Amino acid sequence: MGQGFGQEMPRPHVRANLRGVTRYLVIVPVMDSPIARLFLENREQAAEFDANTEEVSSMIKGIAPSVGATGVEWDKSLSAHSATDRAQATIYDLVSHRGR
Repeated sequence: MGQGFGQEMPRPHVRANLRGVTRYLVIVPVMDSPIARLFLENREQAAEFDANTEEVSSMIKGIAPSVGATGVEWDKSLSAHSATDRAQATIYDLVSHRGR
């Protein structure tokens, strides 16, 4: 019976690869309201939500952004946006800020 005292023992944890650390927060201005997108280091999108939320304010507090996501590294990730939207996008590097 084991040490479960009549109850089934939990299975051992599976060692699976977890998603990487979110590196970039990109705020893209669109007609209705800005969109916040979180990206991994390889610029794979991890999440998308309304940029007018309180969470966004707390994530970017104290981080100096760069403006414009027009580089080739953003071509695939932001292909759904116009060149104008990408040029106006604000990029926050969340990982490099943590090291300070």
